[in-house]
Amino acid sequence: MNKQRVLTREDIAHRLARIAGHATSLKRLWEEERDYDDMLIQIAAVRAALDQVARAILEQHLQQSINEAVSHHDPEPALRELKEALDRFV
Repeated sequence: MNKQRVLTREDIAHRLARIAGHATSLKRLWEEERDYDDMLIQIAAVRAALDQVARAILEQHLQQSINEAVSHHDPEPALRELKEALDRFV
């Protein structure tokens, strides 16, 4: 089984910076009237990268909510937050 490591805040910040760079290059491609296929490939890469970052952030949010629920012996607020987070993500 392939176990992924949990991303740190620094890892996520680095990935977001790379995504921002890709978005900037997309704008440049548009301004230079480059090939649409190149742009669509770039857009697909940005979407995939954003999805990966969103999953990592959601995973951290889940872990934090579960830890708080366990330490406070009150799962209801954590479940409510989890449902809200999933609604935003999905």
